[in-house]
Amino acid sequence: MIILMWTFNLHARPKLTRSQFAAIFPLAVAHTMGNLLTNISLGKVNVSFTHTIKAMEPFFTVLFASLFLGEKPSFWIVSSLLPIVVGVALASFTDASFNWTGFCSAMASNVTNQSRNVLSKKFMVRIEETLDNVNLFSVITILSFILLVPAAIFLEGIKFTPSYLQSAASQGLSIRELCLKSLLTGFCFHSYQQVSYMILQMVSPVTHSVGNCAKRVVVIVSSVIFFRIPVSPINTLGTALALAGVFLYSRTKRMKPKPNTA
Repeated sequence: MIILMWTFNLHARPKLTRSQFAAIFPLAVAHTMGNLLTNISLGKVNVSFTHTIKAMEPFFTVLFASLFLGEKPSFWIVSSLLPIVVGVALASFTDASFNWTGFCSAMASNVTNQSRNVLSKKFMVRIEETLDNVNLFSVITILSFILLVPAAIFLEGIKFTPSYLQSAASQGLSIRELCLKSLLTGFCFHSYQQVSYMILQMVSPVTHSVGNCAKRVVVIVSSVIFFRIPVSPINTLGTALALAGVFLYSRTKRMKPKPNTA
């Protein structure tokens, strides 16, 4: 998608300097690890469980924004994060699919994804070196692809050989359906990530993570319905508490301190 976009001049190609590449490469590493860890979690536990854990994104964003951007959270912001932490803990340890691999990989994906977002925002505000959001994410994606190809070939390269595909097809796998779904998934995921970066350029990382958590409601509810996942009352309470904490957090972020007239 990126190559086509640049080849047909749908978007101007960036001219990377050495300093820009040095700044973007860690973002690509974090992006790669974040997506890998999310997929590991999705492979080990329910989709709803993974996204409940990822509702803790604002917590890590506040932490990294404070460390890297110098943004000091207020008492009310820190307090509003408490329901999220408690809700995630309740939902996690009462989920039928809970295991430590799924839990830890989802939590680690929060760390890598939010560090990527905060550092990307830091890169975006450096006017003398910045790229627009489309090219920044495009370069990150290309570097991530280069990082992933050797690992993918080493771990599962045999699955793309004609003999393996023929054997899988004889056991009922539709190669055509697999290819179409893979292309559709890649298109949707890349488009979502690109739009996410467009929004990140316009708002703060904290606001971005809160908005990102709003989609968790849709993902969690739809996955429970689609996969018919059994949900206990305590698990429902924990998920609801985590999402309610995200809502309180977003309301707290909108509160502006009154000007001092003294």
